[in-house]
Amino acid sequence: MLQTENRLSAENSVEVLDPVWIQMRDGARLAARIWMPESARLSPAPVVLEYLPYRRRDGTLPRDELTHAWLARHGYVGVRVDIRGNGDSDGHMSDEYSEAELDDGVQVIEWLAAQDWCNGSVGMIGISWGGFNGLQLAQLAPPALKAAVTICFTDDRYADDIHYMGGCLLTENKGWSSQMFAYSSRPPDPEIVGEAWRDIWLDRLRNQPLHIETWLAHQRRDAYWKRASVCEDYGAVKAAILAVGGWADAYSNAVPRTIAGLSSPVAGLNGPWAHKYPNVAWPEPSIGFLAEVKAWFDHWLKGEGEAPDMSYRMYVIESESPARRMLARKGRWISEPSWPSPRIGREALHLSESGLGAEPGKAPLVVSNPQTVGLAGQRFCPGMRSLDELADDQRADDALCLTLDTAPLEAGKDIVGAARLRLRLTPDQSSGFVVARLCDLRPDGSVAFITMGVLNLTHQDGHETVSPMTPGTPMNVEFAFNDIAYHLPAGHCLRLSLSTAYWPMLWPSAAPLSLQLDPAGCALDLPIRPEIAEDAPVFTPPEQTREGASTLLRPEGFTRHEERLHDGTQRLTLTTDGGLTRHDSTGLESGKVITETWDIRADDPLSARHETHWSYTIGRGAWQTRTETRTEMTCDATRFHIVAQLRAYEGEDCLIQRDWEFSVPRDGV
Repeated sequence: MLQTENRLSAENSVEVLDPVWIQMRDGARLAARIWMPESARLSPAPVVLEYLPYRRRDGTLPRDELTHAWLARHGYVGVRVDIRGNGDSDGHMSDEYSEAELDDGVQVIEWLAAQDWCNGSVGMIGISWGGFNGLQLAQLAPPALKAAVTICFTDDRYADDIHYMGGCLLTENKGWSSQMFAYSSRPPDPEIVGEAWRDIWLDRLRNQPLHIETWLAHQRRDAYWKRASVCEDYGAVKAAILAVGGWADAYSNAVPRTIAGLSSPVAGLNGPWAHKYPNVAWPEPSIGFLAEVKAWFDHWLKGEGEAPDMSYRMYVIESESPARRMLARKGRWISEPSWPSPRIGREALHLSESGLGAEPGKAPLVVSNPQTVGLAGQRFCPGMRSLDELADDQRADDALCLTLDTAPLEAGKDIVGAARLRLRLTPDQSSGFVVARLCDLRPDGSVAFITMGVLNLTHQDGHETVSPMTPGTPMNVEFAFNDIAYHLPAGHCLRLSLSTAYWPMLWPSAAPLSLQLDPAGCALDLPIRPEIAEDAPVFTPPEQTREGASTLLRPEGFTRHEERLHDGTQRLTLTTDGGLTRHDSTGLESGKVITETWDIRADDPLSARHETHWSYTIGRGAWQTRTETRTEMTCDATRFHIVAQLRAYEGEDCLIQRDWEFSVPRDGV
């Protein structure tokens, strides 16, 4: 059994230790990989922790060998810990951001701070899950945790996570459950845990939950979602927080909201990026993000260097021809000293039969559309699967929606912040939702997506209660769009597109919904930043050199296929081959293939179906394992239906098979 991997790089003076076992109070051990700067053996250094369920020896290893090795070369002890029940760590994982996970995290921080190579100061860094729990642990305020860099994160687990949006059910609620179903099914490494690996694996598999069973049971913003939502008590956070996001990512709203909410030292950064670290992100420009991280930790963990930039820095996206794959975006950087900014003004546009303008119309406007609206949209969280997940030209969707345009602009506008939409509407059903998109109608006729907002109309009194609509009775609602920074040039038109379906991002309502709008009670409120003479923020070149290597054994691939079946079903199939990679420093070979299918008929929301299949392989030499997971979701007017399967193989022998089948009542969704 391999007890430690101990490599010394003379060039970088960094020692890599793996495994390092961190024992919890209940006796469970968490597995860690540590990048130890040689200087820390002589003079204790701050620690930077990343705490994830994604497996340190293969899953996040390529990124870790960049991030943590770079930080170690600059005087920080880099630490990657596998969350309980994942990778080589003991135990079981019951849910995301559980009390057990966060309690373990506090104990890990305490253990790190007590080591003789640590100066007593700990920082955290992480993207997505690691961004979430870094901020959540900062809210618990263990004394040693002095600073955190949280990337592509949320402060509100209900309103701005992968489960619900505007009170509407995201299909990624099931998609993410399917992904974690596959991720958590992988075995520990026999080189680390020894001959007991199979028993440990089978014990995990027998106890592995299907997360959607829990997540689908909480369709309102109840106590389940409020726990570990930092927005419930911003004041508990004492650490200095650098909040980072990207306009192409699903979590950009959390950056300005966290800046506005925290009383501890805080700064923000929103680039053009998808769900990636900003030094390796797309769309470009990527930046010297690790230099930003170092400056942050130098100040808050070491008390050294110049004070870091405490402003909110944003990338203002320029108009370009839309495409699903955009590896770079034109634009410019701006900076606001505080947020909300007193420099942001508001501009009201009214709705009428002739478009968007200074005066409301008199004739009613009708929103009624087929269930297939949304196929031109972007994936909920671009960057998690492939490079082809951005919004396409919106003309195909807009042809099915109510669209209202401004006249061509005489002068360009910077839309910076969150637009808001006020509607006075009369529904023909008791439940349903409305989707609003802001788009850039370009002079060449193409339509580029800018941002969107949605509202479950039964949540008119807030996301904690369900208030069914009364068909035929007018009602007033107001909701926000996702934050954005976008320059709409002169000669372009701003378009507002309205629909009551948005597939496959949102699960459809129980019945087709039609809305009649009273223009006198409707208005679009835009956040407009005036032209300001200013020095743009400047960044160093991106750090992209990894301290490790991998061998690609099977290339990655992606296909998107849309077809219309004989019964009128519109089918979308995405196949992502994650390739097969050998990680040179651990010898592990890992590969995955994901097939996702979405079905719906234009006239029937109850025909919605989403199926996901993950095939995951992990091996080394003669030791080869594979897991196959499938999850299917369908519905009727009153319930959601889930069918799932798990199969785990050693070689060609199936060691375990588990099956799930259950239904969950709809609760205003």
